[in-house]
Amino acid sequence: MAELKEIDAFLKGLLKPEAFRDYGPNGLQVEGRAEVRRIVSGVTASREFIDAGIAAGADLLFVHHGLFWRGQDGRLTGWLGERVRRLMKHDLSLVAYHLPLDAHAELGNNAQLGLRLGLAADARFGEQDIGFIGPAAGIADASALAARVEQALSREPLLLPGDGRPLRRIAWCSGGAQGHFEAAIAAGADAFLSGEVSEQQAHLAHETGVAFLACGHHATERYGAPAAAAAVAAHFGLEHRFIEIDNPV
Repeated sequence: MAELKEIDAFLKGLLKPEAFRDYGPNGLQVEGRAEVRRIVSGVTASREFIDAGIAAGADLLFVHHGLFWRGQDGRLTGWLGERVRRLMKHDLSLVAYHLPLDAHAELGNNAQLGLRLGLAADARFGEQDIGFIGPAAGIADASALAARVEQALSREPLLLPGDGRPLRRIAWCSGGAQGHFEAAIAAGADAFLSGEVSEQQAHLAHETGVAFLACGHHATERYGAPAAAAAVAAHFGLEHRFIEIDNPV
């Protein structure tokens, strides 16, 4: 058992949210019971995930995508009210870390994604150094990279092949980071993978020759939350379980 305030302080020290300009509040978003025995982690604080956490006997939910975002209306009505009502009824805490969880050098989404793809970063790029880049590690070309992604993530990526060049440097940034493509090109990438793609990336891939792989927002961000939650559980001697709520996007 651990005190909620101790876990909150530990996570702040581990993930350093004050170092990031983010789209919403990082850390404790809904405060529940003071004592924690069981943590359940997941990608997004959806109603389905919250219900699954309640059924699993969680005291604390740890996610990458929380409930509150910059520019949001903020009134506890409709879908947002339903989610918060469930948390409050069951005295269940919600902790969310967004960009700090993407960026962490060992536990973050990008580090954990690279681990599963057999890639190791030797540099960072992009706004707030969120993006990772490193050697191609024997992956010959964009088609071979796409095959590696499909095998690791159980999802076929959308491949914009560029000019088919041999791969020397691969860059990646999980989730909705398609806007980092130009920064990846400037950093020397021969291929870039992220979760999502927009219309303009097709033109950039064609014109620059750098391959772009859209691998799924959810699929690329399944790994940071359970890694961080497992670190918390190990530090305090708590139970931890990751619950996957499938999302095709």
